[in-house]
Amino acid sequence: MIQSVDDLYDRLKSVKVGSQTCVFTREKCEEMWPVIQDINRIKKEKNALILAHSYVSPELLLSVADFTGDSYELSRKARESDADIIVFCAVKFMAETAKLLNPTKRVFIPTSLNGCTLADSITGADVRKLRQQYPDFAFVCYINTTMEVKAECDVCVTSSNVYRIIEQIPNQNIYFLPDKLMAQNIIEHAKVHYPNKVIKYWDGACYVHEDYDADMVRYLKSEYDSLAVLAHPECSPEVVAVADFVGSTSQMLQHVKQTDASAYFMLTECGLTSRIQLEMPDKKFVGTCTMCRYMKSNSLDKVLQTLTTLPSQYEIQLSPDVQQKALKCINEMFAY
Repeated sequence: MIQSVDDLYDRLKSVKVGSQTCVFTREKCEEMWPVIQDINRIKKEKNALILAHSYVSPELLLSVADFTGDSYELSRKARESDADIIVFCAVKFMAETAKLLNPTKRVFIPTSLNGCTLADSITGADVRKLRQQYPDFAFVCYINTTMEVKAECDVCVTSSNVYRIIEQIPNQNIYFLPDKLMAQNIIEHAKVHYPNKVIKYWDGACYVHEDYDADMVRYLKSEYDSLAVLAHPECSPEVVAVADFVGSTSQMLQHVKQTDASAYFMLTECGLTSRIQLEMPDKKFVGTCTMCRYMKSNSLDKVLQTLTTLPSQYEIQLSPDVQQKALKCINEMFAY
């Protein structure tokens, strides 16, 4: 736990990811410090738990978050906690998963800008229409979907288990949603490992991962000797093909921990690079910041406001019917 302004500044000054959002002077740390102290005090008074996705700003990860990770990791941490209140610094669909797995706890998302281009690309009504159009298909949804979409699907997957689960599904016909780029990577994988599968997909994408291109990766590899390029499976197949490692945010983090490249290029939202710079300041990174406006809308001030007032507009509410159906979809993932 950070004990002083000096401690805060000493840790945050190692963050250098190319965005002015994450440039930390001592003066900036002095401005943040009273807010951090208030958050940590109120958190104890109200028996609250603060969860922060790796993509949010590094001061949240370092100073007030009780746990940091990807959406599935954090929802598990919430389930194990005896907290009465959960403040989930991320985007809305992630907080929904935490609420689904913790129905008796109050769950809040501390920002009104809580959308996601990927999750918002499809609705439950869209899935119902697709199921009528493709009655013989098993419907597989990425965890980056809303609860109403999960409620209409057969099984949920994460970026770390998607290949294994699709292989195990007995139905040869798979409809994957909502990420078209991840689906295209699945199709490439299926050509080798389960060629009899027929895979169709929705036309959604994460605007952060969609922006990366293979030519940029090849150029950086030519400029830096022994550069290790790590890509998230939400990137295009062309980018994945020239990456040295492909995995979820948690898998990318572990890969950097376990390897010793001269430099790393992380093809995902730059918050993950910030987190690694906090935890492993000796690691070197190249490339600029590719930032998610939704993740970065979480802030210390908004966390403090949420903890202080528990605003109804930030609280996650799920209907019993949606909750029951979506939980079945997630439990199928556990079964596989």
